[in-house]
Amino acid sequence: MTKFNSNTSINKPLSEVYSFLADFNNHQQLMPDSIQEWSSTIDEANFSIPNMAKLSLKINSRIPDQEITIVPAAKAPFDLELKWSLFFDNDHTDVTFTIDADLNMMMKMLASGPLQKLADHETQSLNTILS
Repeated sequence: MTKFNSNTSINKPLSEVYSFLADFNNHQQLMPDSIQEWSSTIDEANFSIPNMAKLSLKINSRIPDQEITIVPAAKAPFDLELKWSLFFDNDHTDVTFTIDADLNMMMKMLASGPLQKLADHETQSLNTILS
């Protein structure tokens, strides 16, 4: 598995950050503008990436105020897991977003840049929305 990580620190209580991330309806706000055909519930989201793929994701597990794990709800182009990890430190919440993707060498060359950009975009968007 190839890991893509992005971190941010938000001056909000842990419970507020967790509540936002625990509802998949809020994740559309974290996505790049290029994402199309978004539909979601509290537990699942479906969307398309132009010229690439349609994805269906679901929240696989929630550990209150600690972690949210997201996995494909339907066949994806490659195995992947997305994880939001939260830690409270004095007056702010530290957030780590990790994408674990099972990429062969060719996919690694093609997808590594966009997946890291996605991870960075999501944490930056989260910081902007909740700050």
